Amino acid sequence: MAKKGKVLRPVIGWREWIELPDLGVKSIKAKIDTGARSSSLHAFDIKIYRQGEDQWARFQINPVQHKTGHPVTVDARILEFRSIRSSNGVSMMRPVIVTNIAFLGATWPIELTLSNRDEMGFRMLLGREAVRGRFLVDAGSSFLGGKPPRDKHTNTNLG
Repeated sequence: MAKKGKVLRPVIGWREWIELPDLGVKSIKAKIDTGARSSSLHAFDIKIYRQGEDQWARFQINPVQHKTGHPVTVDARILEFRSIRSSNGVSMMRPVIVTNIAFLGATWPIELTLSNRDEMGFRMLLGREAVRGRFLVDAGSSFLGGKPPRDKHTNTNLG
């Protein structure tokens, strides 16, 4: 039961399908990790370059887990480089970008660190800063936001 004056928030599962519209990703399975402050996206072939006063990153995304064909090439302005401690306790400097996430009919900006997540179970990790104040997380449920439709013509949907 909600306390007086509290806004009810939607409940999501520990893993959900989300969209990254600015990056051309219609659906990617994300692990919701309230133990992680930052969100992270599997990116590879990361090349850093300057455009005017800003640093940019050109990188590849392959949003479908366990698939390697037809990656998406993305260019994004780098917000900063941040020291991030991985799950095994090792700190690394990672580029951070800001991009929009679309989920459950809402769109909002999040900060994403770019890293190689080949060895991880999910191509994307959605940290607590991205979900704080928006959702409650049911650690025993998955895909409460639904599953995306299958699209056999693009790997930016389920493949």
